[in-house]
Amino acid sequence: MIKVPFNLPTTLGTEFKNISHCLSNKQLSGNGYYSNLCSQEIKNILGVDSRIFMTPSCTQSLEASSLILDLFAGDEVIMPSFTFVTTATAFAIRGIKIKFVDIRHDTLNIDEDKIESAITEKTRAIIPVHYAGVSCEMDKIMKIAKKHNLHVIEDAAQAMMAFYNGRHLGSIGDISTFSFHDTKNIHCGEGGSLVVNNSKFFNSSQIVTDKGTNRREFLDGNCEKYSWVGLGSSYSMGELMSAFLLDQLINIKNITDDRLASWNRYFQNLEGMSDILTLPEIPDHCEHNAHIFHIRLRDYEERKRMMVVSSLHGIRSIGQFILILFCMIQGEREK
Repeated sequence: MIKVPFNLPTTLGTEFKNISHCLSNKQLSGNGYYSNLCSQEIKNILGVDSRIFMTPSCTQSLEASSLILDLFAGDEVIMPSFTFVTTATAFAIRGIKIKFVDIRHDTLNIDEDKIESAITEKTRAIIPVHYAGVSCEMDKIMKIAKKHNLHVIEDAAQAMMAFYNGRHLGSIGDISTFSFHDTKNIHCGEGGSLVVNNSKFFNSSQIVTDKGTNRREFLDGNCEKYSWVGLGSSYSMGELMSAFLLDQLINIKNITDDRLASWNRYFQNLEGMSDILTLPEIPDHCEHNAHIFHIRLRDYEERKRMMVVSSLHGIRSIGQFILILFCMIQGEREK
């Protein structure tokens, strides 16, 4: 029986050199040499002059954003109904009410035309999720946010090296978050980053990520005492994770190009099956990063039958069926 694993994390082989160097430096906590290098690489990739914080996960980056924006119980945030659970729990854990908005049929992203109807006097932020590395309609979302005096937090967990009208995803909203979980295109096992684009929140983001203290101001010599000044938590990525991640960030274009080549092969070989499969749709003004190649079947019953067949062949999810289907098509063509 062919067994298809759910995920095979990318490794370059050079990550271990950095880890060895990190161990010899004897600094393993966050905000060190490798964390700073990773922050600078992300800044270069995004093409921004923003505040970049390396975090343990995208989930914790989202949690930090709620503190940075000073959101409290009773406030409301808007997000798509189709997203990973922690997009919601990162805010629900603080008593913030989640207003779910339905998604578009083509990109599976939040339907920008349905956002305004979900806005109330308690709404504080819109959280677009760039599913599969394909951009939401950010121009309209930003326009809506400006009209209603709302903030925008981009959940760009899957969107490193993806673009909207030439702008890197994660560089558009007030705040954005990325994931470096080992299911992502580039990773360090578990990790994330918090990108603060709006200078209005530069100071508060530093306090929140410094556990609610004025540590940075104290180290810069701008205050006499190092003390607790607000809400915050432990949101720093450890140096070992940063050391692993650095070379992946440096080689991100090659990694992305390789994934795009595979994604395009899948699409070219499966597009003739449009009578039974719905393939991903990429708008012309969006440049995706080949994070996910998803397929949709005609109805729930057909999906259930496909899941049964897949499990009999050692395939753990419907998405992995693509690989088997692709291999079957290639085999028939070679005959």
